[in-house]
Amino acid sequence: MKKNMQLKAACYSMSITMSIVANLPPILFLTFRSLLGLSYSELGLLVLINFSTQLVVDLIFSFFSDRFNITKTIRLMPWLAFVGVLIYAFAPFILAENPFLPLLLGTVIFSAAAGLAEVLLSPIIAALPSDNPERDMSKLHSIYAWGVVGVVIAATLLLRMIGNENWVFLMALSSFVPLTSAILFAGAEIPVPAQAEKSSGAFSLLKKSGVWLCAGAIFLGGAAEITMSQWASGYLEQGLGIPKALGDVFGAAMFGATLGLGRTLYAKIGKNIMRVLVFGAVGASACYILAAVTPYPIIGLFACAFTGFCTSMMWPGSLVVAAERFPSGGVVIYAIMAAAGDLGASVVPQLVGWVTDASMASANIISLAAQLSMSAEQLAMRIALLVGALFPLAAIFVFYVLSRKTAKDRKRNI
Repeated sequence: MKKNMQLKAACYSMSITMSIVANLPPILFLTFRSLLGLSYSELGLLVLINFSTQLVVDLIFSFFSDRFNITKTIRLMPWLAFVGVLIYAFAPFILAENPFLPLLLGTVIFSAAAGLAEVLLSPIIAALPSDNPERDMSKLHSIYAWGVVGVVIAATLLLRMIGNENWVFLMALSSFVPLTSAILFAGAEIPVPAQAEKSSGAFSLLKKSGVWLCAGAIFLGGAAEITMSQWASGYLEQGLGIPKALGDVFGAAMFGATLGLGRTLYAKIGKNIMRVLVFGAVGASACYILAAVTPYPIIGLFACAFTGFCTSMMWPGSLVVAAERFPSGGVVIYAIMAAAGDLGASVVPQLVGWVTDASMASANIISLAAQLSMSAEQLAMRIALLVGALFPLAAIFVFYVLSRKTAKDRKRNI
């Protein structure tokens, strides 16, 4: 029991590490823009590289899981995160004339660790004895969400104390979390996730239409969740004119809090995951559209924040459905799903950044912004957020179809 608790603690701390590498950089995006001169496209590229790297790791594990020593890989991943965060932190000192390159390098390294964690943490938790594995899975993902809250609040307070120009110290301090994970994993007894030895399983699973439907669900869920979490801080500050500290704490942190609340509630009392997914997609679509079109900053702030609650179960819920529909998939089905989720989480935030830059350069948008008494940047970010709304809208349809198909399969098995 004590060994299981240490292993769970290691998984939970690694989940917090994932929240750091996914959510701390976006808090610094506007700081990078002002201090380092990065464009919105370059900032979007950092997000793209982050989740694309995770995607590559997911795909490698999907097809070649039998080539890895799972135990050694699990123990390696927090060390990768530790090194990546340190490189990211000291990017201006590593290459002062072009700090974007070490930022990219650090992103690749800690994203590889996050990709490993995505693939391996869920099956580790699933392999431990439990009376309710579905709720244990939700708890693991809720730890990530509460980690987002802690990261945003701690980062905001520390930056207020030391100044945005000293962001290096914030990143360096955050490296202690993956270091803690490394120490915990080093002394833990790690069970090998089921089916880790069957690399051929990915090819057989991909022949099933239901796998593609589940992958589409988590693709759209990942896009809806990560796009808002990555751009909420910048949108609230530049798009709606909310001061950075307020935007970070009451926007990005509230997003994390509502994300954690949704997952915690499901872990405690949740049932009927398909209904939760459909209603979540409907709510997320409404929040995106409201945040993009409202003239009132306070409404936009709460719309961004409540998106977290609506998207809270899209990723873990899709995993639960896939694991239930394909129980023999083992680590392979988790890897395939993680790859699809990361694809949505990488492509769509980059798309939002590209749309923002392209809109800002458009003469028509500049003219329309002047007529609406706002800057071209503000209007461009609103347009980009409306593009982001297309993905939770598409998720409504996909979750509905998946719900019907799942219900039919259950009836057939009765």
